[in-house]
Parts: sequence; structure tokens; C-alpha cells
Amino acid sequence: MATLRILLASGLVLALSGCAGYRLGPSNGDRAGTRTVQVVPFSNQTAEPRLGDNATAALRKEIQRDATFRLASNEPGDIVVNGEIINFTRSGVSFETTDVITARDFRLIMTAHVTARDRITGKVLLDKKVTGDTTVRVGNDLPSAERQARPLLATDLAQQITSLLADGTW
Repeated sequence: MATLRILLASGLVLALSGCAGYRLGPSNGDRAGTRTVQVVPFSNQTAEPRLGDNATAALRKEIQRDATFRLASNEPGDIVVNGEIINFTRSGVSFETTDVITARDFRLIMTAHVTARDRITGKVLLDKKVTGDTTVRVGNDLPSAERQARPLLATDLAQQITSLLADGTW
């Protein structure tokens, strides 16, 4: 009976110690929602139209969803985020079984150069190339399939950027 109690007690200690390192809220030490982020519309340096619009809208939505920061929509933000879409590529991932030239699935990759600055001090908080990707199944119409996949691609990029902002050590 004593051995059973010791086993149960040690099991309880192990179970509770697994949560010891968890902290509620942002991992950068700030309280959630204390700082605001202003997202300047992304410029697009690629031949693909409207990628900058997609990335800007997705980043604004992701910042609101994450809730580490508040989105500055009517006033200047504490942090100003600028981005430039610098690369967009598609590459075949899987091919038709009867035709090794015709791709069935494509991987879409979008790369942006993102900078974030503290509006008051001008200190650069983030200056990095960030990449988002998604896979698209091609039916009869590649442009339509890509158009439908772009929000997913932009959301993946926005999640990467938001994570870098929220987990920043600045």
C-alpha cells in the first residue's frame, strides 16, 4: 500500500512539473495588447499581380487573431511593419502517373523582406526575409487553382511574420 502511494505521489509530481515552464500570454515578456502594430501596405516586386495586397490583408488579420499586439488602424502604431514581396515561385511536387512532364500538384512559395521599427526610437526590431508556402492541386485550370490558393499562401507568410514579431527578444 505504501509503495502504491509513493508511485501515485511521484506520478502526480511528474504530471504537474510538465506545466512548470508554461507562461500564459506573449513570450516576449510584454502584456498582450499593450503595444500597437501599424502594417504599411506591402510592395510587390514580382510579376504576379496583387501579392502585396494579399500579404498585407493576411498580416493584419493574423495580428488581430494572435492578440499579442493590437492592430493600429486609425493612429500610428508603436511598431511599424514594412514589407516587400521579393520572390514568388511555383514548382511541381507530384506529376501525372502517365505523363511525367505534367504536374498534378504545385508548391507555391512567396518570400518577403520584412522590417519592423519602433516608431519612436527608430530602432530596427526585425529585418529579415520571411517565406510562406502552400501546395495546390491543379485541376483543369492552373490560374484558378493558384488564385484560390493565394489566401493560404499569404496566411502562411503572415503567421511566420507574426510569430517573429510576437517572439522577438527586443
